[in-house]
Order: sequence, then structure tokens, then C-alpha cells
Amino acid sequence: MSMEVDSKELLERFLRYVKLNTRSDEARSDQVPSTPSQVDFAHKLEAELEEIGMTDIYYNPEDSYVTATLPSNDPDHDYPVFGLFAHRDTADFNAEGIAPQIIEDYDGGVIPLSDSGYSLDPAEFPSLNKYKGQTLITTDGRTLLGADDKSGIAEIMTAMHYLIEHPEIKHGDIKIGFGPDEEIGMGATRFDVERFNADFAYTIDGGPLGELEWETFSAAQTTLTFNGKNVHPGTAKDTMINALQLAVDYHNALADHDRPEKTEGREGFYHLLKINGEVDSAKAIYILRDHDDTMFNYRKDQMKKIAADMNQQYGKEVVEIAVDDQYYNMGQILKDDMRPVELAKKSYVDCGVEPKIEAVRGGTDGSIMTFRGLPTPNLFAGGENMHARFEYVSLQTMEKMVEILVKLVENSKDYASFKKTVEE
Repeated sequence: MSMEVDSKELLERFLRYVKLNTRSDEARSDQVPSTPSQVDFAHKLEAELEEIGMTDIYYNPEDSYVTATLPSNDPDHDYPVFGLFAHRDTADFNAEGIAPQIIEDYDGGVIPLSDSGYSLDPAEFPSLNKYKGQTLITTDGRTLLGADDKSGIAEIMTAMHYLIEHPEIKHGDIKIGFGPDEEIGMGATRFDVERFNADFAYTIDGGPLGELEWETFSAAQTTLTFNGKNVHPGTAKDTMINALQLAVDYHNALADHDRPEKTEGREGFYHLLKINGEVDSAKAIYILRDHDDTMFNYRKDQMKKIAADMNQQYGKEVVEIAVDDQYYNMGQILKDDMRPVELAKKSYVDCGVEPKIEAVRGGTDGSIMTFRGLPTPNLFAGGENMHARFEYVSLQTMEKMVEILVKLVENSKDYASFKKTVEE
């Protein structure tokens, strides 16, 4: 069937969501969720889910997920049970006082971001060239927008409302989940996968139109502590150990090319995320990423080796290192059953969207959920320039995802017929 998305409903919903400050806080990652505002938003979504007619609505205080079900309306057909996820939190950038701008029938020129002194210029952001004639929602230059991932929430909610109002579209059980703390990598680690009880799922958390992602980086975080010895610089010869210099020497021992600003595609990297300290003590935090499992392990081993070599050079432990895995390339699991990906691809094509399948230079909640037993590819939600003041989203792209979500539901009746593995 063809459908017409209620763009007014979708836009109103999105604007209402983004005006809520739900920024997560890595410093409070031991709490669930990390910020109280995410709980407030969860309860607002509970009320809205009830209003549109969803069932089994539940806020789980143990993992801070809001879940709900659209029950099957076709008991005579065998459908898979699949889930749709989006996250409630926004990234580590100002999210207080978000004032979205609506640019109708974008003319292709420079967009002033209110009176902030900032602007969206196609010369600097060529992605704007794709959106001439469309309706864009931007920031006012003082905050992020929050399309990551409130566009995903708005799209899922609008699609569910449409399906409830159109019972002639037959489907099985559809489950949804709106989670916390994705931006600090904690939400999916606590999610109650067993209670959700789905065969597979999708995160609606990608970027521009057409993105369909089933491979991600594997990721680890490395914390390095540099132990120095501070003496007067005038008498420092053969005595001082400058912890800051140790940090510089360590960084210089890493492969020069393997940095985010010098890599692309499937190339991995070491990224110095944070460094602070003084002569007697310093700390550095790195994240390392790679799509290839062998290279991922090699990078971790290299960081440990550099620390060991420096300790041997000084004859004492001047470098302490802790390596913590964060998530793994979900393609390692999904390649063995590609039906969720094939279902998404067909639904894109049926809606006139060319699937753009690339390995993600990042991760999603789906990375963690996939390794916890719930295969979860990632679909686009529409955001551009995410996580900062230049973020924007096209209303037409959001509408297209609503259409695709409805098509996913329709096409799921043929799930058993899709190709299962990459090799077939």
C-alpha cells in the first residue's frame, strides 16, 4: 500500500522532544540513567504511548528503558517478532534552551543560526546541497539539536500511530524500546533482552537518508597513568621524570597515520581523547577502533607493548595501563543470519530509497544488543552534523523513515523467504 505521512504530527512531535534537555553525563555513568531528565522524558513517552494505543507499556527502573508492544492483528500468519529502538539521551554538548529553527523550502544558500554568529554554509557543509527545496530543522547556534536520536523516537512513534490507525495493514507483534545513555555507551549494557523477547531488532539511530549499517567498529578504551618524579628543574639532570613528557613519548610511539583525522573507510585508529596532569603525575585516555578483529587485538597489544617497553627503559613502572573493551563489530554475528538486513534492504527499495551499506566508523546500541543475543542492525534517522551546534535534519528524510518502518512491518510477512547468509 502507499501511505501519506502526517508531516505536521511528525514535526510537532520532534520539536516537542528536542526542546527537552536530556543530555547524559559520563561522570554519573554508575547511575541508571545518568541524568534525572531522562527519567522525566521516559514518563512523558509512557503517557504518549498509552495515548496512541500501544500495549504492555512499561518503564523498567533497572535499565531505564521504556518498552511497549503493538500486538499482532493477524493470528493466521507466522510473523517474526521484531523490535525498534531509539535512545532518549543527547551528546556531551550544550542542550539547555534548545530553540529549533524551521527552514521551509530551503533555497540552497547560507542559513544564519539565529543571532549566534554561526551559520550553516554549503561551502563548509556540502551535505546541505542534497536538501534544496526541503524543510530543514536546525539549531539556533547555541546548542545541539538532538536529532540524535529524538528523530528516531519521533519516527518510531509516528509509524506506530499510523499502524494503529490503519488496522488493514496486517502484522505480527512489534516491540519498541526507548533507552537511556547511548551517548556514554551504557544504555544497552543494562537492557533486559530476555524480557523484550524479540527475534531481532533495529536501532533507528543512523545519519542521512539511505544509511543501513550492519558492521561497526570494535571498540576499546585505554586509560594510561604516567608516574613521574618532580624535582627542581635546575638540578633535574638524571633525576627528574616528567610525567607529561612520558605521555608525549608514549603518544609519539603510536603509528602516526592511525589517527581519526588521517583515516577513513575500514581503517582503524588510536584516538587521544583526554590528557591532563603535571610533572609528577599525568593521565591520558585513548579510544581505539577497528573493524577487523585481528587488527583490533593487535592495537590493544601494541598499546600494552609500548607501556612495557617504557617501563623496561626506566627500570620501574612509569606507565600503568588498563584496557577495557566497549563493544564489538556486530557484523561478526549478523553475517550468519542476514534476514534482518535483507528485510530492511527490500523495505528501503520499496519506498524508493537506495540502501547505502557501509561499515560504521562508530558503534550503536545495536552493537551491544547483537552480542547479547538480539541481532540489531542500524537504520538512518536523518541527522546531519550531529552532536554540536551545526546539527540539522530534513523533515522529508524523517518522513521517509516513517514510511520505511511501516513497509518493514508489511514486508515482515515474507521474512522466512529472505536470504539467510552472506554466502548464499
